[in-house]
Amino acid sequence: MAEMGKGVTAGKIASNMQKKLTRAQEKVLQKLGKADETKDEQFEQCVQNFNKQLTEGSKLQKDLRTYLASVKAMHEASKKLTECLQEVYEPEWPGRDDTNKIAENNDLLWVDFHQKLVDQALLTMDTYLGQFPDIKSRIAKRGRKLVDYDSARHHFESLQTAKKKDETKIAKPVSLLEKAAPQWCQGKLQAHLVAQTNLLRNQAEEELVKAQKVFEEMNLDLQEELPSLWNSRVGFYVNTFQSIAGLEENFHKEMSKLNQNLNDVLMNLDKQYSSNAFPIKAQPSDSAPAKANKSPSPPPDGTPITSPEIKTVNHELEPSSLETPGAGIPKSPSQPAETAPASAEPAGNEAPPASAEASGTEAAAGAEAPKPETDSGSAPSSLPAVVVETFPATVNGTEEGSAPSERADMPPGFLFKVQAMHDYVATDSDELPLKAGDVVLVIPFDNPDEQDEGWLMGVKEADWLQHKELDQSRGVFPENFTERVQ
Repeated sequence: MAEMGKGVTAGKIASNMQKKLTRAQEKVLQKLGKADETKDEQFEQCVQNFNKQLTEGSKLQKDLRTYLASVKAMHEASKKLTECLQEVYEPEWPGRDDTNKIAENNDLLWVDFHQKLVDQALLTMDTYLGQFPDIKSRIAKRGRKLVDYDSARHHFESLQTAKKKDETKIAKPVSLLEKAAPQWCQGKLQAHLVAQTNLLRNQAEEELVKAQKVFEEMNLDLQEELPSLWNSRVGFYVNTFQSIAGLEENFHKEMSKLNQNLNDVLMNLDKQYSSNAFPIKAQPSDSAPAKANKSPSPPPDGTPITSPEIKTVNHELEPSSLETPGAGIPKSPSQPAETAPASAEPAGNEAPPASAEASGTEAAAGAEAPKPETDSGSAPSSLPAVVVETFPATVNGTEEGSAPSERADMPPGFLFKVQAMHDYVATDSDELPLKAGDVVLVIPFDNPDEQDEGWLMGVKEADWLQHKELDQSRGVFPENFTERVQ
């Protein structure tokens, strides 16, 4: 027999072609219902589980590769961000070496995290899925051997069915050859037909036994292996996701330490350059219902907050009257015009009568305090007169016990107007947000004890003119963010 190649002969090719043809014929007969098919429902369920397990594993492998690609992308993004920080961090700033070290450790941490994910998750996943192609091939081969077994079984059964027909032909020869043959030769022909029929039947039986043996061996192995593989999926999934979770936990712990170190470095930088920092706005107090001991934030231009030790709220003498020798006391806006001049005060440092009313500020009076009156006939003294003026106690610029002036177009208790010089963002529900240019109508607190130093109560003029309502419109605001206009 001619050789067709290494290990391949014409006989093998013909045998394989014959097998394929026989299997195709058998499958057609089975689909047409002319031949029965061996069924194994338990094995078919195992095959369904196998296909489901393969699909789930392949999807998990794909998603894991996507996750690793995302980790690598995050690594690159984090690296770019730390490089940007290193570029903007000027050499003379404190902590530059620390930021460089943090950036280096950050990069190493990302690299280590990615590599451990590859070693402990992706490679394990690849090994797990590596066993599926071989099993899948054996399942397909087992299906082919089942067709061979059914074909051999049907062939043997057909020979068994045709046995009686052959015996009838042998007993009653009908061919012309048999009729023409002599009597002594007809016996030999009958014997030859019997021998040939037995040979075919024996060959069919041998092929059936062989096909059955091959099929049952493969079927038995797979019936033991497939359930075991199906049950192993639980442990594999648990180990895989536990590894990923553990690696993530350690990674984020180490990354958290680096982030805390970086935060400490930046806080130290902020402290050393606090004079150039942006102003910090007032924060709400969550622990107390009232604004006890709350100080207003400085405005953006750096104007210092008024200190009660330096300046009495809404009462400050004109510098010119204090520094000019012999100058008289400024006349109260509400005093009568015939008030005696300061130079005519009697000796002995007796205090003059207290003013009948004192305004909260120069703005409340609507104009500057009038110039002191002096006696034109008296000579100026060489020393300034020592005068003590008693001011009545005030709350938010209003004398206690005095009724504030009320106007029909202003809210009850209206004191004066102020204009916002800077934006103010409210940090509590009882605060009044301001925009630069807003005009606010200042009113007294319902309870004077609730007023904090440096804070005023008011309502925006636009809101009052539109709604004429205080409960929902009024609020407190820092006085140093505003300037008095009336």
